[in-house]
Amino acid sequence: MTNLLYTWGWAFCFAYSTIPSFWLIIHTRADYWRARRTSPYRILIPIWLAMWFIAAIVTAPWRHVALYQARWPLIPAVILLAIGIELYLRSRVDFSPKQLGGLPEVRPDHPETRLVTTGIRSRIRHPVYLGHLCEMLAWSLGTGLVVCYALTAFALLSGALMIQREDAELETRFGDAFRAYREQVPAILPRPL
Repeated sequence: MTNLLYTWGWAFCFAYSTIPSFWLIIHTRADYWRARRTSPYRILIPIWLAMWFIAAIVTAPWRHVALYQARWPLIPAVILLAIGIELYLRSRVDFSPKQLGGLPEVRPDHPETRLVTTGIRSRIRHPVYLGHLCEMLAWSLGTGLVVCYALTAFALLSGALMIQREDAELETRFGDAFRAYREQVPAILPRPL
C-alpha cells in the first residue's frame, strides 16, 4: 500500500508541478501563440509532456524518500484533496472547458474571450491554481515524500511568477476592467464571504 501511495503521489506531483511552467510559456509569449496559423497546442503539448518526462527523471531517485511515515497526515490530506476538487468544480461554473484549456489565450478573436468575475471568481481570481496547490499539498502531506514537498515548492515559486505574467496578459487584454477586478479580488487566498 505504501509503495502504491508513494508512486501515485510522486506521479501526481511531478505532473502537476509542471502546470505553472506550461502556462508561463503561454503567458510570456501570448502574442506569438496567437499569431500562429496552426494550433499552438501542436507545439505546447509535446513541450508539456517533455516537462513531465524531465521532472520524472530528475526526481525519480528520491521518489521513496519520506520525511515521515505516519497515518494521521492522511486526514488533512483527504480534506485538502476534497477542497481541491471542490475548487475545480466551482471554477467550471461560468467558465467553459475551452476557457479552462486556454484557447482564448492562444487563439486570436476566440469567441469566449471574456473576463469572468462571477461565481468563485468573485472571491478569488485564480481558483484553479489554488485547487492545484491544495492537491499537491494533499499528496505531500499524505505521502510525506521529500520529492512531493520539493515539487510543491517548485510549483509555488513558478506559480507565483506565472500568476504575475498571467495578470499582466489579462490587463493587456481587458484593461481597466481587469485592473478594477484585480483591486477587488485577491489572486490566491479567497476573500471571505
